Amino acid sequence: MEAFYNFVKKLADSFDKVGLDYAFTGALAASFYGVPRTTTDVDVIIAVTNQTDLKRKIASALRQANLEVDERKIETALTSGYKIATFKDKTTPYTVDIILSDGKLDKKSGKIDSLKTFFQSPEGLIVAKLRMIKVTLPSERAIKDKEDVKAILAFTKLNINAIKKQAQKDKTLEIFEALTA
Repeated sequence: MEAFYNFVKKLADSFDKVGLDYAFTGALAASFYGVPRTTTDVDVIIAVTNQTDLKRKIASALRQANLEVDERKIETALTSGYKIATFKDKTTPYTVDIILSDGKLDKKSGKIDSLKTFFQSPEGLIVAKLRMIKVTLPSERAIKDKEDVKAILAFTKLNINAIKKQAQKDKTLEIFEALTA
């Protein structure tokens, strides 16, 4: 567990140092808001808006965190519709998925042990997990996402109306209602 914490700390410190607007999401954020669970990857959303020289900043932050950096992956993520790039740590089995977001990040400050950092808002995380549940096939593969949503609902104060409003737009309201029944 200490190695994973050190990996997350290296990432947060390097993102802060180069001035990236970021928020942790995925299993790490779900563990923060809900029930802790193990993972070997860290998902990070990075804002693309108002960022000068973003490719250089991302590459610099990843190098500072001791990850294997292929700048072509960053360029592809910036120019493609996919907007995700994965990078491996040089000394551990951990990876980071960089998710590029065109909008302002909906994030909350929080702490992992003594590390002050940022997490995707719990409402945004639930909405993202609902979208993943919707597209995951076979549906049995979405069990972790469903469990994450239920845990966040159980342990975090939420704006349920905001979740329902976005779920309605995303056509995932039925999934949300089934998870809250």
